[in-house]
Amino acid sequence: MTLTIENILLVGSLLLFLSIIVGKTSYKFGVPTLILFLTIGMLAGSDGIIGIRFNDPKIAQFIGIVSLNFILFSGGLNTQWSSVKPILKEGIALSTLGVLLTAISVGVFVWYVTDFTIYESMLLGSIVSSTDAAAVFSILRSKNLALRKNLRPTLELESGSNDPMAYVLTIAFLSLVINQDQGLLSVVPMFFQQMIFGAIAGFGFGKLSELIINKIKLGFEGLYPVLVIALMFITFSATDFVGGNGFLAIYICAVYIGNQDIIHKKTILKMYDGLAWLMEIVLFLTLGLLVFPTQVFPFMGIGLLISLFLIIIARPVAVFISLLFFKMKLRRRFYISWVGLRGAVPIVFATYPLLAGIEQANNIFNIVFFISVTSVLIQGTTLSIVAKWLNVATPDKKKILTDLDKFISDSPKTTMKEFEISPTCYAANKKIVALKFPKNAIIAMIKRDDKFITPNGSTIIEANDTLVVLSESQAGIDSVNLCLNKTEI
Repeated sequence: MTLTIENILLVGSLLLFLSIIVGKTSYKFGVPTLILFLTIGMLAGSDGIIGIRFNDPKIAQFIGIVSLNFILFSGGLNTQWSSVKPILKEGIALSTLGVLLTAISVGVFVWYVTDFTIYESMLLGSIVSSTDAAAVFSILRSKNLALRKNLRPTLELESGSNDPMAYVLTIAFLSLVINQDQGLLSVVPMFFQQMIFGAIAGFGFGKLSELIINKIKLGFEGLYPVLVIALMFITFSATDFVGGNGFLAIYICAVYIGNQDIIHKKTILKMYDGLAWLMEIVLFLTLGLLVFPTQVFPFMGIGLLISLFLIIIARPVAVFISLLFFKMKLRRRFYISWVGLRGAVPIVFATYPLLAGIEQANNIFNIVFFISVTSVLIQGTTLSIVAKWLNVATPDKKKILTDLDKFISDSPKTTMKEFEISPTCYAANKKIVALKFPKNAIIAMIKRDDKFITPNGSTIIEANDTLVVLSESQAGIDSVNLCLNKTEI
């Protein structure tokens, strides 16, 4: 079947619907939904039942980059600084040194067991060097896996921030493959430029985005998520334009925004959660359509060999060396080593050699595809089991909600109090978002002139308003009292 304007929406919507239904039932059998999305795409592709002819790496790469923008941004929005701060150094070590060591060790192994040149081998190692944000975020959250003492934020921080390092290494070694006369040192300036510019741009656009979201006055609540999407793409493309790493920039930008008081934050978070799932489905369906299973089968032997080396040797060695100077129990290091999921990101990065037209491009793509599939199948299906074996899982009855879960939860608070706003009160004539309202309390409603108003971040508190505040404890009520400038009647 050839996709046309007339049938692309029908086929696309049917594949999307099928993916959602199959994904819903997959948990009973412990199969990661990402593999099912990929399988559906393969069955619909040229070698599959439907026979959709799709062989355009450029379009696949474009879809991949757009999808990764949403996935990384959503992951950043859900990253709480309070949980990340204690493990920031460990996360940075894993996402930089860990990725570099993984790329080098896999590259050397590939060079030893194949006829690839050293630069081609290092290119393949770089492509599969990072853990996949889409795989880690979706599997950890869909399984609702509760892990002990900072393990989960460490894994999510690593997976959300290590793609930039893998991207830089991929581009660097790809340029060395194309330009054989260049030396390894020639790519060092590009590396520092990408990472430094990306970090600065991410923080700068984060502050700018917060200012724009809170200051701009839009007539409809539904426009604010659209505004955030625009700011996300501006951050990525502008950073890339000046030579920085766009993936790093949007992740840092999203982490910053997610930890600030912004207007309609709850709506934005929920929308991005849905969009992240949509982009994961679209991404894996697209990559499934792109691959030709008949071309992958001949590489199953070498692909499995490299995959096992990556899972059993390269990843653990990289993790243990990266965390060598940090205090952490051995079983936690082993679990971090096991959660080295490869997924869509390596496959997207494998399209770069295809577009560059290098000699081993097809071989690299097929090997990378097989490595990603086996990684999700082997590691993704056993995360809960290994967590119990290593005793790093929290018992179900002790699972603790994160600050974000509490923020978006619809469960009622335990303490309620009314605050009357006098004309001299600090909060009078100010937007709620400008008050830096305590995280452990919410304004359930506002009484104004015998009417009840459901507030949001952009609501302006007026003199003589009565705020109905819900909190989890008396301490929250006391914090609200201070926030309102100690004016309570």
